[in-house]
Amino acid sequence: MISQILFIIGASIFGILGFLHLIFTFFTNNFNPYNSAVTKAMKSSSPLLTKETTIWRAWVGFNASHSLGMLFFSAIYIPLALSHMQFIANNSWFAVLPSIVGISYLLLAKNYWFKIPFFGILLSTVCFLGAFVLINI
Repeated sequence: MISQILFIIGASIFGILGFLHLIFTFFTNNFNPYNSAVTKAMKSSSPLLTKETTIWRAWVGFNASHSLGMLFFSAIYIPLALSHMQFIANNSWFAVLPSIVGISYLLLAKNYWFKIPFFGILLSTVCFLGAFVLINI
């Protein structure tokens, strides 16, 4: 079934992007500012919300939780599409949710990120939308 393949491809792209983002967050300096003074300021400043953390620790935590969200999403939808495609096809919420998530991430990528995640999420979202359309025709 083509819709099943599209769901798996879309969720796999999300998983790959989430995994790479997690690796970049903890094992590279790719998300560090070019200006080392900014890093120093982030490590020595707290948000107004609380003094229990620093901007730097929040930055790392936000990046990590973002990655985990993408990984969790793909960890749900890949097995669901592999083993229970009929459930997705018969349940409007589970059929449309990937498109909603994809569009949401696409808007974030367009407004706040850079080209690589934007195009990866665009491809994933096209897969999700295509699968949803195929299920409903």
